[in-house]
Amino acid sequence: MTARRIVATGTFDLLHPGHLFYLEESKKLGDELFVIVARDANVKHKPHPIIPEDQRLAMVAALKPVDHAMLGDQTDMFLPIEKIHPDVITIGFNQMFDAKTLSGQLAERGLTPEIVRIGKFPGDELCSSRLVVQRIITKRGHDNHHMSEKEEQP
Repeated sequence: MTARRIVATGTFDLLHPGHLFYLEESKKLGDELFVIVARDANVKHKPHPIIPEDQRLAMVAALKPVDHAMLGDQTDMFLPIEKIHPDVITIGFNQMFDAKTLSGQLAERGLTPEIVRIGKFPGDELCSSRLVVQRIITKRGHDNHHMSEKEEQP
């Protein structure tokens, strides 16, 4: 019997509980979880990542549900998927993929994985990198004048 392969994809900038929920729920659908981390140059649908791609990859690879982590292809997002040949591809609740369109694009390449959209993390409001950045700016401001006198002294 072959292992049931799952692919999850994302930018994974500023890891938060929503990312972990997405990956844990994805892992429940099979035996091996492959995670494709978006390349810096390919992130065009939202602000450029704060954390460089190699560091985002290392952080994702270290997470318990992840069996294999890799950077996406610079020019063809489907190349890693062709190599992995997954049984299931999961997409996050806020990822801009249309499952039907994605299935059609994959079928053109001879791939027929099930597409599963993972629901939203039910907990804390800090379940998106954008919200984490907003919280940092709100709590810490744009400068480092919030350091205590003890922190400033050598």
